[in-house]
Amino acid sequence: MTNIRLCVFCAAYIENLQGSGKIDKAAIYSKQGDSVWAKSPGFDLSGSELSEIRAGFDNSSNLQAKGLHAQGVKYFLLRADERSIYGKKGAEGLVIVRTQQAILLAHYPEGVQPGEATKVVEQLADYLISVGY
Repeated sequence: MTNIRLCVFCAAYIENLQGSGKIDKAAIYSKQGDSVWAKSPGFDLSGSELSEIRAGFDNSSNLQAKGLHAQGVKYFLLRADERSIYGKKGAEGLVIVRTQQAILLAHYPEGVQPGEATKVVEQLADYLISVGY
C-alpha cells in the first residue's frame, strides 16, 4: 500500500491525540498519501481509501455521492473542504485535516462529542501549519 516512514515527532502527536481521551486511533500520512509517518496499531487504510480522502480535499463530489470510507467502514460525509473532512457513522466518526505537508486522520469512538474530537485534531493541524508542516 504505502511506504512507512515513521518519525519520532509524528508518533508523539499520535500519542497526544489518543491521550486527549477524545481520539482512540489516528494516523499521519504524507500530503501525497504515499507514506504513513505514524499510526495507531491496526489503524490501516487501503490505498483506495487514502486516494478517496486525498481527492476529497479538492473535489468532494465523490465523497458526497458515495460516502467516506476508512478501514472498510462507510461514514456519512458531514463536511469536506480544502482543509478538513468530517465523517460520521452512528455515534463514532472521523476527523481528517490536511496541512502543508501531511494528512491527519483521527477516529473518535462512541461517547465522545464530535466537536470535542474535532477541536483536538484541528488544534494539532494548526500547530503543524504554524511550524511549516
